[in-house]
Order: sequence, then C-alpha cells, then structure tokens
Amino acid sequence: MPSRASRRLTRATLLLGLALLCLAPPAGAQPAGSSPALQLARIDNGPNSPAAQSRHYLVLVLLGGLRWDDAARVGATRLLAIGKAGVWAPDGMMPVYPAQSAPDRYSLVTGLYPGSHGIVADRFLDPGRNARYSSDEPAAADGSWYGGVPLWSLAESQGMRTACLLWIACDARIAGFRPSYYAAAVPSSQADPPADRARVDAALALLRLPAAQRPHFIAIAFSHPGVESRRFGPDAPQTRAAALRMDALVGTFRAALDSTRLPIDLVVVSDQGMVKVDGAWIGLDQFADLSGFDSAGNLLYAGSEADRARLYDQLKHASSQFMAFRLRNLPADLNSAANPRQGDPVIVATGPFAIRVHLPTAGSGSPAAPAGICGFDPHIVPDMKAGFFAVGPDLRGGRTVAPFDNVNLYPWMAHLLGLNPPKNDGSLNILAGTLLDDGVARQDQESPPQP
Repeated sequence: MPSRASRRLTRATLLLGLALLCLAPPAGAQPAGSSPALQLARIDNGPNSPAAQSRHYLVLVLLGGLRWDDAARVGATRLLAIGKAGVWAPDGMMPVYPAQSAPDRYSLVTGLYPGSHGIVADRFLDPGRNARYSSDEPAAADGSWYGGVPLWSLAESQGMRTACLLWIACDARIAGFRPSYYAAAVPSSQADPPADRARVDAALALLRLPAAQRPHFIAIAFSHPGVESRRFGPDAPQTRAAALRMDALVGTFRAALDSTRLPIDLVVVSDQGMVKVDGAWIGLDQFADLSGFDSAGNLLYAGSEADRARLYDQLKHASSQFMAFRLRNLPADLNSAANPRQGDPVIVATGPFAIRVHLPTAGSGSPAAPAGICGFDPHIVPDMKAGFFAVGPDLRGGRTVAPFDNVNLYPWMAHLLGLNPPKNDGSLNILAGTLLDDGVARQDQESPPQP
C-alpha cells in the first residue's frame, strides 16, 4: 500500500496536471479574442507504468476532409515537408466505405472496417436495439454502440496514459476504458466550437505534465478544411484558404513538439476527401414505393423480408447513378460483414451523386445539395482518398507508400507505442518498411532519460 507521503505526492501531481490544463496559453500563443483554453475531462487511470514511461510518444492529428492531393495543389508546404522528411502517401490513403467522418475516424483508431466495429455511417438505425445513432448527438457517448478496441483504450489497458481531443467516441467507455484526458467531439449544432489553436495548446500542456501523468498517445481531430469544402466546394478559394490555415497550424504544432525534446512521432491524416457534387439531390422515393421502410440518410430499413425483396426489385435497375444490392450480396471489397445497421437493400452511388431516401423539402433547411460531398466508394470516386504524412524518431526518412487501406494504421501505431493490439482488419506488414525497426517486435528496454 502506498505511504501517506506518496499518496500526497500523487494527489499533488494530479492537481498540478489539472492546473496546467486550465491555464490560459502563454502570451502571444493565440490572437486576442480567440476561444478560451480547451477544458479537458480527467479520468484517474493511474500513472504510466514504468514500461509505458520508457516508450516514445505518438501524436495523431486528423484534418477533416483534406483530400489526398490537397497538400500539393494548394502548396501546403508544412505538410509536404513532413512527408518529404518522413513518410508520405503522395497518391493518398484509402478510406473505408462509406467514406464518411464517423466510420473513417473510428476505423483509423480500431483497425476495423465499419461492418466489424459497427459505426457504419454518420447516422444509422440499429434494428436490433430499435435505436438511432448520430455521431453529433448525445447517444454517441454510449460505449455500447462501438465495437473493437480504440487505440486509447488499448494503451490504457496496458498501463499507458492517453489523451483524446474532439475525436469520435472520446467520451465513451469502450473495452473497459476512457482516455485519461479527453474533450468530447463537438456537436454540429454548437455555435462556437473550441478554436483550433486551443486544441494544440491543450496537447502541448499535456506534454508538459510530469512523466508519470504525461500521455504517450494524443489524438486530435480538426474539422477543417472539410467544413469549407462541404459548404463552398473542394475547389473554392475558401477551402484553399482553410487548407493553408491548417497547414500553418500543423507547422506551428510540429515546431512546438520538437521544442519539447521528447521523442515524438507525429502522424497527420484525414478521414476522407471531398468531391464536387454532380447535379441535385436524388431521392430514392422517386423510383420506388417506400411504404413500410424507415431510413437514415440513404440507408433503408424494413420490417419484413418481403418488403426488402420488393424494394430491391424496384431499385436494382432504376438508375445509372446508383446500384442496389441485397445486404448479404454486397461486393467483398466494401468489407461490410453484412452488418444489419447498413440497412437492406444497400444503395451504392456510381459517381459523386447526392442520394437520399427522401428528397428534402423547401422548408427542411437543406433543399439544395451541398457544394462538396463525401461518403462514396473510393474505388469508384478516387477523390475520396485521404491524406497521410508522418515524421518522427521511429520512422525512416524520405519514404513514400502506395495507397493503402486506413485500417493498416492501427497495428502500425500500436507498434510505435510498443502495444500488443487485438485481432483487427489491418496488417503491420503493409507499412513495416516505413519503420526503423522494420516492424520487428521489440523487447522492453530502458530509454534515455526524458525531460
């Protein structure tokens, strides 16, 4: 049992950590009038184990909606510098299907395809529990929606402290754990989400904590330039400006990480790309009788097999702009695992077409299709491909990699942290050549002293 003195020291350390998180950023760190410091929740999962304290650090940054070629086409010099100094996928990284924020962000941190982890779309219905999921509603904090073991839960279970800033499922208890530090993802209805710089400042404050409390894995999600791409289109000047703004922030963040003198691997990814919509909304109700069906987005749910079979027959040859499949017959490369949350029949667009079950009405607030859109099969719409850039002491320099499925990042990141991952849909072999140790399992060994 710890002594009274050691308990007091632990309590003081925790209070110091909380104080650091609540401090305003240093003078000049952010412009006047910007949002206040990001407030983090703290879960007492205990200190880092001695083995965890010997490990290096991993910071995972997600730029929402950054298309695979955005860095090159807008001249994002900081991202390109990371790629050229470390590892880069110049032709992009393959998102999961559907290429939407929630499925891809959760696949990145679990190594599972949506059919396996259960987050099959940004919004869906679970027929078994007769409940709806939306990634920006309170239900998203219910850990029972999520399968798999996200990287923060894996690390926490193996004695390593983590932080999760505005990533999907940050505040959900999954596989028995929450991150030691977290800020829940912001609902889309919230008018004033935390400033981008406040997220960076929070991460840097965490890295200033004492070694026993300092997170070794930090995941941070940003919504730009996807917000602008959806509103104005992927080729709009507003989207270009947002991409350059995020590039500058990444450059500032990288320099600050370097100044900590900690051994930090920095990985910058996006969830998926964006593409210009071809035409107006397409309503499935214009092609078939949807009586007896419930829906979410373009997902269809019926109470009877007869209705499912009838609708499939009506939709399978209805338009050249989409294909209809029975759930059990989805193409293997969609990796669906026939999850009933995907609905049945399943509609797959044949191009960048905005498809909904019901056409929006003039009074719905969204009668026009968005200027930019995602959610498509990246094999059909290549602009869905995401960005991938990484640099750090554990990575080889000047390496490029061909497009790879994003689920392969999970075993790769687990290896960087010295963690033993559960069975997943990825393979360390895909990216092993980017690692200094070629992905060979390493033994616990004492690392040089860390500040």
